[in-house]
Amino acid sequence: MAAMAPALRVCRGILKELRASIGPTYNKSLAYNYVMDQFRKNKITGERYCRAQQEAHHDSNTYLCLLGSTRTHLALHKMYHGKGECSQESAAAMVGLRLPTQPGGKGWEK
Repeated sequence: MAAMAPALRVCRGILKELRASIGPTYNKSLAYNYVMDQFRKNKITGERYCRAQQEAHHDSNTYLCLLGSTRTHLALHKMYHGKGECSQESAAAMVGLRLPTQPGGKGWEK
């Protein structure tokens, strides 16, 4: 199993993803309040180290991965998603080709 990042780094990563998805007012959202409450509630101390703490840390790592993957997926979808029907000329130009021209008429005239 891969080593998990420290809890503070995971918390900062989740907040960074929230800021990217919600905007500059992310710290007034319910998601922000929930994440901060959960991290404060599951803070580890020297006397307490239990299975629930490890589960919470694993869940937070998984949530961070989900947020990052969702953001990346939306960016790729926006970039490569088809924009509907296009003409043959524009489809050929998209892949770096040109349509053949007819000799003695259309295409040769300038």
